[in-house]
Amino acid sequence: MTLSDKINDDLKGAMKSREKEKLEALRNIKKVIIEVKSVKGAGSELDDDEVLKIISKLAKQGSESAAIYRQQGRSDLHDQEMFQVGVFEKYLPAKLSAEELTGSIKAIIAELGATSMKDMGKVMGMASKKLAGLADGKDISEKVKELLQ
Repeated sequence: MTLSDKINDDLKGAMKSREKEKLEALRNIKKVIIEVKSVKGAGSELDDDEVLKIISKLAKQGSESAAIYRQQGRSDLHDQEMFQVGVFEKYLPAKLSAEELTGSIKAIIAELGATSMKDMGKVMGMASKKLAGLADGKDISEKVKELLQ
């Protein structure tokens, strides 16, 4: 069963059990998936990696929106966004801990033979591909800079 199929099944379950907030979050995922599939030249089906990227992007946008709502004193909207982010995160793989991230990036640096900041582009390219969905791009970048200096 693909991730898209799982989302469709969960969407049907949320409809049947009348879970309004969960249904809204799942419909957001489904809407973006349909938009991506309808882009000219796109394939008819998305693989799990592409769906994970979509969900990860939605979770990041939701977290940023929630932070803005909190700053503006709109706790009702903050709570709603965070609920949706929680639904999105159920489909994402667990994030790497700081130690696991460091170990993974050290392995990538060793594999590429990187020795200085000049090699940051190569390291970031490979790290972004290998650690997609497992760590935030900003965290990866900070750790690569730290380890190459």
